Amino acid sequence: MLAGGLQHPGGRPATNEPSPTMPWRGLESPAKKGDTVKSLLRVVVAFIAICALGNSRAAAQDTSSQATASSAGGTDAFVDQKFALLRRDIRSVKKQLIAANLTLSGNEAAKFWPVYDQYSTELSKINDTRIVIIKEYGDAYGSLTDEQADNLIRRWLDTDIAAASLRQKYVPIFRNVLPGKTAATFFQLDRRISMMIDLQLTSQLPLVQSQD
Repeated sequence: MLAGGLQHPGGRPATNEPSPTMPWRGLESPAKKGDTVKSLLRVVVAFIAICALGNSRAAAQDTSSQATASSAGGTDAFVDQKFALLRRDIRSVKKQLIAANLTLSGNEAAKFWPVYDQYSTELSKINDTRIVIIKEYGDAYGSLTDEQADNLIRRWLDTDIAAASLRQKYVPIFRNVLPGKTAATFFQLDRRISMMIDLQLTSQLPLVQSQD
């Protein structure tokens, strides 16, 4: 089950258990510096496949093809392209999960989704910044200095603050189009799903001291 018993869009519970395709508790250092970003790409592809399809076999196949493509063309352009696709797919899966778990009347839905799309667009800008930071970390890993580490963690924490501020900003906006309990349920779902995605991303990054 996803955190809190979330259902995937097909109506079946989406798995949140560790598996070979979703090693989100792994803290091992990658064998090579370039493996950090590739590992991250693979696990998020698996996460998207499982959430969208509820099918671990599809996730494994997607992960395998991703690994092959990464090995064949591990260039910066390839990584940038895949991150762009992942950002798009993550937004799509998140919206599907919200739709599958938030009960709305027809009138509520007509008012809610335009506001959600606006909120999602603003949040995606913050997430884009996080992707940039992750890529910088992956590129520098193995020779990261104290100054670089300090810069990266401060910028990452700034994105946490920005995301929290954005949610605060949108509380009254969503409350204008939804009843109080429904709006609160949306923010619960939004936070849970965002935390799951963050976990998928950050758990694939080696600890800074592991490079020494």
